[in-house]
Amino acid sequence: MMIPLLATAMIAAPLSAPDLQHEVDAVVAAGATSATAELSTGERASSGAAIAGTHLPVPSNARFRIGSETKTFLATVVLQLVDEGKLRLDDHVDTLMPGVVPDDRITVRQLLNHSSGLYEVLRTMPSPRSAEFLEIRYKTWTTAELVARATAYPLDFAPGSKVAYNNTGYLVLGLLVEKLTGHSYADEIDHRIIRKLHLTGTSVPGTFPFILAPHARGYLPIDGRLVDITTVNPSILNAAGEMISTTRDLNRFFLALLNGDLLPPDLVHEMKQTAHESQYGLGLISRDTSCGTAWGKDGDAPGYSTWTFVAPDNHRSVTVSVTWGAGNHKAAVNALLDKELCD
Repeated sequence: MMIPLLATAMIAAPLSAPDLQHEVDAVVAAGATSATAELSTGERASSGAAIAGTHLPVPSNARFRIGSETKTFLATVVLQLVDEGKLRLDDHVDTLMPGVVPDDRITVRQLLNHSSGLYEVLRTMPSPRSAEFLEIRYKTWTTAELVARATAYPLDFAPGSKVAYNNTGYLVLGLLVEKLTGHSYADEIDHRIIRKLHLTGTSVPGTFPFILAPHARGYLPIDGRLVDITTVNPSILNAAGEMISTTRDLNRFFLALLNGDLLPPDLVHEMKQTAHESQYGLGLISRDTSCGTAWGKDGDAPGYSTWTFVAPDNHRSVTVSVTWGAGNHKAAVNALLDKELCD
């Protein structure tokens, strides 16, 4: 399979801030191959290399795989369907789609807040951080196929009894959106959110394995070396994590969502209701900061990690994109998020 060359087109750089530059430098010093952070106020900084072992900078309009931040886009579509009267949060999934889930007690709300008890689909295949994953990187998966793999196993716990992060529930939600609208979840995300907000760097790629726009390459640290995993069939992530975006687009989306541009206030409020005192709301997670509770989402895809959070006052957001390296960069990312959300 041909792998496209990294795009490195030069465009006008956004504003930079010395403190933000220092913070992303710290993320790379902690072991990331590259790191980019952008504030909704326009400041942006990058560090590290777009290609490991080189001095190529990360393109200023870089695309990247956003992993589980896809869940927030999908949850927004589901809640828009609630607003339109097509379903209710406490509807039973088996009533809406008979035979898809193995327990008739599971509700739409439980799929959204990770309390359904469904078996985790990622446990049915090699870890995305393993050498074995490379053997299936180009395989095409349908949403229904992935759901069937997970639901062949018993529930991990009774629906609603506790919380455990769960990708299977969002795969089921992808099927539910298609059942209720007659269109794929990708099409619904596209016309309800991407086009509405003019997110020109955001896409739902389906089975297309390449990132054709400017980007930094993603890597898996395996046996002490970095393996390029930039090209991968994103259908393995599917409705739970397949999307591509930019720091600018993600800031725009999360600010619009939390300020009521995509949902009425009562449903934004519902998104912030967490289950069993966890951090998990409906497609959002809470984050404790030195200035209060921030809301947003993080996400992993092979080779890439992303965080987007909106400050407690809803006036400011920050997105961080990291390509994996040999070290543990999370403490440095946490420090950056707290500083920029609360400064």
